[in-house]
Amino acid sequence: MELKGKKVLVYGTGKSGIGAAELLEKVQAQPVLFDENDKLTLEDVKSKLPADSHAGVILGKLKEDELDQFDLCIMSPGVPTDLPLVNEIRSRGIRIWGEVELAYENSKGDVLAITGTNGKTTTTSLLGDIMRQHTSSVYVVGNIGNPYTDIALKTGEDTVTVAEISSFQLETIEKFRPKVSAILNITPDHLNRHHTMEEYIRVKESITVNQTEEDTCVLNYEDDVLREFGKNVKAEVIFFSSLRTLEKGLYLKDGSIMYNSGTEETEVCRTSELNILGRHNHENVMAAVGMALAYGVPLEEIRRAARQFKAVEHRIEFVEEKNGVAYYNDSKGTNPDAAIKGIQAMDRPTVLIGGGYDKGSSYEEWIRSFDGKVRKLVLLGETKEKIAEAANKCGFTDIIFAETLEEAVDICAGEARTGDAVLLSPACASWDMFPSYEVRGQMFKEYVRKL
Repeated sequence: MELKGKKVLVYGTGKSGIGAAELLEKVQAQPVLFDENDKLTLEDVKSKLPADSHAGVILGKLKEDELDQFDLCIMSPGVPTDLPLVNEIRSRGIRIWGEVELAYENSKGDVLAITGTNGKTTTTSLLGDIMRQHTSSVYVVGNIGNPYTDIALKTGEDTVTVAEISSFQLETIEKFRPKVSAILNITPDHLNRHHTMEEYIRVKESITVNQTEEDTCVLNYEDDVLREFGKNVKAEVIFFSSLRTLEKGLYLKDGSIMYNSGTEETEVCRTSELNILGRHNHENVMAAVGMALAYGVPLEEIRRAARQFKAVEHRIEFVEEKNGVAYYNDSKGTNPDAAIKGIQAMDRPTVLIGGGYDKGSSYEEWIRSFDGKVRKLVLLGETKEKIAEAANKCGFTDIIFAETLEEAVDICAGEARTGDAVLLSPACASWDMFPSYEVRGQMFKEYVRKL
């Protein structure tokens, strides 16, 4: 779509919306930022834009008769696509893109894209490191915190863009086509947004919708949904497995990550050589390795990057040891499945901090994963009563309530014994108490260091 001279509604004024507006102005379109939050002021929004920006701003209400002036609507990922106003935009025949589609339409080179319920950030970060070993023009973007729109116009034909893509971003793709895609896993999450598990699965799987036989899709063989999905993907499929040996693909075997091309088995590395803990992280490494191999990166470059890679901040991140107790920050564990992996990575008795914003999850499976490892559960936030009820049903009663994260850290310090771990792995989003999981994790680390 030729954007020059087009009037474009940008729905949302957060980081994604601002990035979209800046890109639109660079390609000589006319963006108008819109936000329903009537507590925002014009100055609030304008202060986020470049000083020479001519973007329009509408706050509060957008009248339906104002819509006809727009040729395109760019949706920020945090805005649900089934709102009445969005449906009205759609009914008027106005095309709806997300920031990912906008960036893709204005970028060059190849895209390697990762989605899945959990493990996206670790896999994306590792793949970015691998690609930097391989080529000079690499950008790591998307849901990892760097808007794709910020770098789109900097890309060239030899650029590799490694993108972490959320289900929210996939709702609004049109032509987006990764050279190599990966779906790491699919477990219940964001059902308050997608409403049904079937729709959540459909959106996640849509990362492959424009791929052809010339492309590759990396899938988790141990995910029943993805194993079945692999039969219907147009792209070539590479599976990885943490539980069995595959005739072709990546798998764990006798403490090593192995790759079988279908004719030859090769060791990638020993898991003991990695700096990240847990079987789920070994899966993330296999996914990144599979994507890099599919792109043609030599195994030695992949091996070197994997051995050097350190844990991503807020994902089972070691903070420090105090009085013989190891403190871990897993604030990125924003749903029960991610938090289960946090527990599984612990190799000592654990005092666990959980709770936060309610995304409609159920917590029984998380509680059952404690398996004698969790000594105490310290709960805070909007979901603390709901989690406590689930825990009691599962027979786990060693629960303490806290009003703040700082209080929770203090409680843990008092309850933990020498040789224990204290783990922040909330199984919930942060939005009831913090603007993001990153802020929650940073505050946790500050409170630990003050002990």
